[in-house]
Amino acid sequence: MHDVERVWVSIVTTQQPPPTWVVAAAALVALLMVADRRLWPHTRHLITTAHEGSHGLAALVTGRRLSGIRLHSDSSGVAVSKGRPSGPGMVLMLLAGYVGPGLIGLAAAELLAAGYAVAVLWLVLLLLGLLLVQIRNWFGLWSILVTGAAVFTVSWFASEEAQAGFAYLVTWFLLLGAPRPVVELYGSRRRSRARNSDADQLAGQTGLPATIWVGLFLLVTVGALCLGSWWLLDGILGS
Repeated sequence: MHDVERVWVSIVTTQQPPPTWVVAAAALVALLMVADRRLWPHTRHLITTAHEGSHGLAALVTGRRLSGIRLHSDSSGVAVSKGRPSGPGMVLMLLAGYVGPGLIGLAAAELLAAGYAVAVLWLVLLLLGLLLVQIRNWFGLWSILVTGAAVFTVSWFASEEAQAGFAYLVTWFLLLGAPRPVVELYGSRRRSRARNSDADQLAGQTGLPATIWVGLFLLVTVGALCLGSWWLLDGILGS
């Protein structure tokens, strides 16, 4: 019980911000994870996890019945829900996927700016736990368990400084990684691929061209990156 109380106290109390070089190093590592062509096929799984989890969360919030989520080894995924085939609930579910990682990163950045680094890690664990019960394939199960084990190990055993650095790395990665799949989607559509994407399904639901939806995805993810970066850097430089 002592350990549980210790962790709970660390979640609900603020921590001192890490040195500026730690925040900068976390940003550079996250940028490498997103920009490097050799790393991205592997690190993209984390963005896909947030993408499909956002679909699932939106489905539940809008009253749809979530049938399950699958994460695949090629970094693709799918979230299946049952309910009305059209309407606001379906639109919100389709919209949530591409913008979800950036918005999760933005929420994490707000927590970090307020000094709640450990809370960020446990928020990630909570979201992974909610996602775990909806996974319907072995690769997805393995992926969530490995990711969750890594986050739990840091949140439970690491020093306060290491926890803060890891929280900044996760947050930077979500913020920096969110726009890249949108850019990839735009490129695929220009090559006449991905014609059953979320943007195309939104076009079928609303009558607005898929290009408009791709632009909205990009606006939200880049906006989250800009605002989240400002919060993270202002929280450090202003302290």
